[in-house]
Amino acid sequence: MSTRISMLLFGGILLAIAAGCGGPGEGSGAAGSTSSGTTENLSGELTLVGSTTIQPVAEVLAEAYESLHPDVMINVQGGGSSVGVTSAGQGTADIGMASRDIKASEFEEFPDIVVHTIARDGIAIIASPDVTVSDLSLDQIRGIFSGTIVSWRQVGGPDIPIVVISREEGSGTRGAFEEMVMGEDAVISAAAILQPSNGAVLTTVAGTPSSIAYLSFGYINDSVKTISIGGVAPTPENAASGTYPVVRPLNLVTKGEPDELARSFIDFIYSADGQAIVVQEGYLSVN
Repeated sequence: MSTRISMLLFGGILLAIAAGCGGPGEGSGAAGSTSSGTTENLSGELTLVGSTTIQPVAEVLAEAYESLHPDVMINVQGGGSSVGVTSAGQGTADIGMASRDIKASEFEEFPDIVVHTIARDGIAIIASPDVTVSDLSLDQIRGIFSGTIVSWRQVGGPDIPIVVISREEGSGTRGAFEEMVMGEDAVISAAAILQPSNGAVLTTVAGTPSSIAYLSFGYINDSVKTISIGGVAPTPENAASGTYPVVRPLNLVTKGEPDELARSFIDFIYSADGQAIVVQEGYLSVN
């Protein structure tokens, strides 16, 4: 028995030595990572601030990362994409979150920011469940949100006023919608009911008859109706294939290259496990 125990102990020592001799670069994560995606001896805190579109998936990613690194704490806050870019650029947050392209004016103000695109997201047109219209053209959507189309009758529905719901100024979702749908010649109507987050938009549309809004794919549920654009349904498959026309990047922003801890977290998001979470939360992988 003692001989067997000695042999087991000796074998365990050999395995430990072999594990410690693995060469660099064998894992897919940051320097010092193993093939399982974990990183040795990391500790500290990270603060993420910005887009309410990215916030929920960032919270799930942070929880998964913290389970691998018990000595790391990640705090995720909303505030909007513009706040995220400014917070990163000023160094008041470790990572900013922006659910749109970074503006030229922001690069001018913060020339050292670095952008990390972690996912892509479709923006769906949603309506309250009572709405009978199921498909709109981009021109019709532009007309509804600019206020030149005011009744569902004008787009094939009953003669009922359209209630327009929109995100507030500074929202990445609004910025992307304005760029990809409204264009330079149309602005969102001043009569639109403004909401501070994707979650608030979802709740308001679900409870407001004859209403319409735009919403991140990641927030869609059965409480609202989705509307096709030019016959193309707002699905991840159609967004990934390029047939759905309203798709935007989800970006993380750092002031210069990220430090070791931020780099490790971003690398985790790019890993197979991280991108699986991105897809699970309703967004499109960048891998």
